[in-house]
Amino acid sequence: MDASVDASVDKSVQWGSIPGLVRAAAQRFADTEAVVDGRTRISYGELGVRVERAAAACVANGVRAGDRVGIWAPNSLEWMVAALGAVSAGAVLVPLNTRFKGAEAAYVLRRSGARLLFVTGTFLGTSYVASLRRAAGEGPGAGPGTGVGRGPLAGLPALEQVVVLSDDAPADFRTWKDFLASGDGVEAALVRARADAVRGDWPSDIVYTSGTTGRPKGAVITHAQTLTAYRIWADLAGLRHGDRYLIVNPFFHTFGYKAGVIACLMRGATMIPQSVFNVDAVLANVAAERVSVLPGPPTLHQSLLDHASRDTYDLSALRLVVTGAAVVPLRLVERLRGELGVRTVLTAYGLSEASGIVTMCRRGDEPQVIASTSGRAIPGTEVKVVDEAGAELPAGTPGEVLVRGFNVMRGYYEDDAATAEVRTADGWLRTGDVGVLDAAGNLRITDRMKDMFIVGGFNAYPAEIEQLLGLHPDVADVAVIGVPDPRLGEVGKAYVVRRPGATATADDLIAWSRREMANYKVPRVVVFVAELPRNASGKVVKGELRGR
Repeated sequence: MDASVDASVDKSVQWGSIPGLVRAAAQRFADTEAVVDGRTRISYGELGVRVERAAAACVANGVRAGDRVGIWAPNSLEWMVAALGAVSAGAVLVPLNTRFKGAEAAYVLRRSGARLLFVTGTFLGTSYVASLRRAAGEGPGAGPGTGVGRGPLAGLPALEQVVVLSDDAPADFRTWKDFLASGDGVEAALVRARADAVRGDWPSDIVYTSGTTGRPKGAVITHAQTLTAYRIWADLAGLRHGDRYLIVNPFFHTFGYKAGVIACLMRGATMIPQSVFNVDAVLANVAAERVSVLPGPPTLHQSLLDHASRDTYDLSALRLVVTGAAVVPLRLVERLRGELGVRTVLTAYGLSEASGIVTMCRRGDEPQVIASTSGRAIPGTEVKVVDEAGAELPAGTPGEVLVRGFNVMRGYYEDDAATAEVRTADGWLRTGDVGVLDAAGNLRITDRMKDMFIVGGFNAYPAEIEQLLGLHPDVADVAVIGVPDPRLGEVGKAYVVRRPGATATADDLIAWSRREMANYKVPRVVVFVAELPRNASGKVVKGELRGR
């Protein structure tokens, strides 16, 4: 199997670009069910028509090749159509985390210079439109804007238009229906020509990920990188035509958009988007839709297995699970295979800066390998472990994980200095993760040099959380670490030095954090200390905090 996958890397990607893939899928799988979203069911042929209509609307509204288009919405058919339509018009997609607060979303939109934004209406009880208005210096309780924009939000001067993915929108925004109708006068030949002009070496998306500086940085990935990486992913996983794929992983992440939507387009699998993780909804969907493919973090599958009413659902169609993002217990692999009869359980490792995939297990690997490692380097890439001086270390010795190959990003968007910090002159990407390679080349991640921790499948970055907590008027100094949690895997624990005379309690800071940052970033524990332990250079010694 690996030999055929290796051969596919050497060939030019047959679709050329993501627009080429969409068109090919619409032709090859025209009558195959493409998407099931609630009561809506459409074929691949119908999906192709919808995407072309969205692309026409983008063209009609002035979207040019290379323009950045943001999307801030949960998993849905509309997300797929809007995103693929923008990319088919030559735009570069900028997906935004649905857990972001308004200020976090506004920062990414401002940093990327997005000209168009697709946004959900109300999701999980939050009005994203109102949140964005406040963050952009408008609306009740908002401060002054940061500039005069041509569009509806003064604080985001580059953003010319906001489209709400619903039937209702404020007067200065547009509804999804109205936006689509605006492109009806654009000739089909022009839309097709725009899609045909997209080249494989053009950027397809910019995925913003926070680093040790606490500021999100945008990893630029091309069409060819995306297509090659997820063709390999589909090959290694064994995704096939006729599979029914429940996509619970969020579309704003490569695990949802690329290992989900893009991979399904390649194989003609049916996509069933789920907007939030809810174990009852997952069980109901798997049973009702005869779901055969269910990737996700280990917590998803653990919740499924432990559900009190699991036996009342028919889960017999499940055949493929791909997981990662945390250590996978051997018992979980055994239970998926033994109790649910899942024939293929695989683990993988990746990061946004490497197109979301670096290593992956192979079908046929022993359960112990799947549970204790993230598999081997995917074809077309190299992985090594080095010491602090950059010298390669032998198998069994922990060090920093480096990757080189077609999957390494072009760089951080408009940030050459940050790019130089993580990419060496000879093309190696410094992941910042500590790992160990075994004699067979299987990688085991043992620690995170960047101090990142994973909360229920979401990457949380201490520097970013510390920066936000530092805005609280009672906080003089703060350090955040990840600590084990039985339900979420890890959660944040904040060590806080109060300002003189401050009286804020732990509950006060946690409640404040819930208002100011995405839920997965909110520290679950706050400990007040007189001072933080620091080394001679003034850096906080987090090892000492973990030791406490």
